[in-house]
Amino acid sequence: MIAGILRESGDEKRVALLPGETAAAIKMGLKVMVEEGAGTGALAPDDDYRAAGATTASRKEVISGADLLLTVNPPLDDISLFKEGQMLFTVLDPVANREWLEKARQGGLSVMALDLVPRITRAQSMDILSSMATVAGYKAVLEAASMLPRFFPMFMSAAGTIKPARVLVLGAGVAGLQAIAVARKLGAVVEVFDVRSAVKEEVKSLGGKFIEVEGAREDAAAGGYAVEQSEEFKKKQQELIQQRAAAADVIIATAQIPGRKAPVLILKETVSRMKSGSVIIDLAASTGGNCELTDKERDMVVNGVTIAGRSYYPSAMSVDASRMFGNNLINLLRIMTDGEGNVKPDLTDEIVAGTMAVSGGEYRSPRVKQLLDIKQI
Repeated sequence: MIAGILRESGDEKRVALLPGETAAAIKMGLKVMVEEGAGTGALAPDDDYRAAGATTASRKEVISGADLLLTVNPPLDDISLFKEGQMLFTVLDPVANREWLEKARQGGLSVMALDLVPRITRAQSMDILSSMATVAGYKAVLEAASMLPRFFPMFMSAAGTIKPARVLVLGAGVAGLQAIAVARKLGAVVEVFDVRSAVKEEVKSLGGKFIEVEGAREDAAAGGYAVEQSEEFKKKQQELIQQRAAAADVIIATAQIPGRKAPVLILKETVSRMKSGSVIIDLAASTGGNCELTDKERDMVVNGVTIAGRSYYPSAMSVDASRMFGNNLINLLRIMTDGEGNVKPDLTDEIVAGTMAVSGGEYRSPRVKQLLDIKQI
């Protein structure tokens, strides 16, 4: 079978497979076509793809000639070019791209939603969301450190003692945990909020202080993700966050709920109580933001507090982000490919069933049906 790697649109610099991962796909028996210039943003020239054993061609040639199409983001403008029976691997975001997914279903495409890989032990090596969150959490702290008009670590010198910066991390998922680790390595004092009590020990093991709000609702069926909380809990949470935010020099906001608007945790009033010169990095900007004042298009300065909406860090670190993305994708392809290079999805496999958004004209993934409230077609 032929796998086609498409160039991303807009400002996206990542690519689904770098030349090294392309060579791995070829070793699995797949033939690979690459759209000309697909790897440019990740510093991978066409010559490197050809050296890895792939062929390069125009976008239309790749789409028409491939059985599988590999992208980071859904190719929204090309749906009319796809053929019935083709399989697309992409980070779908089914709620935001609902209409596109419906067209894909009607067109007889199979869509593998890489952002819906089940969070189970066997699928850890395929978890693209975790890989990209690692990049985001790392980069967020480094950028906050460069914006903050203070040191992160404590300094003792003849000029006196400099106290360490105080960092507040909202959400202890993969991005949050990475942010904790990096902030601690830089010498900051770190406090952490999360509605999931299960992450408390992980936070403590990284050197963070877990700030617990009693009464959080947890859902075992959510697969490790945060869930919507009661209004009473949100009120308690807001009060405690305001107290901690007033003492913080940096807030790294990472709290998101799949398929929903990000919870607003930092109100205008909270920002007004923060110290001038403080920094908020809002990684949930693309889904509305954890800060009430976040603008995903530009940085804001309110009462001396810099508020930066950041959802593009993986693209900004395009080389390693693409490498991690590609490794995750190759690991998924391995469980779906036979020894002769044929990709055969087995819907009895928990990973494949959870990731297959649509195929054969039907919605497949239980998670997609839940997010889109699909009862039947």
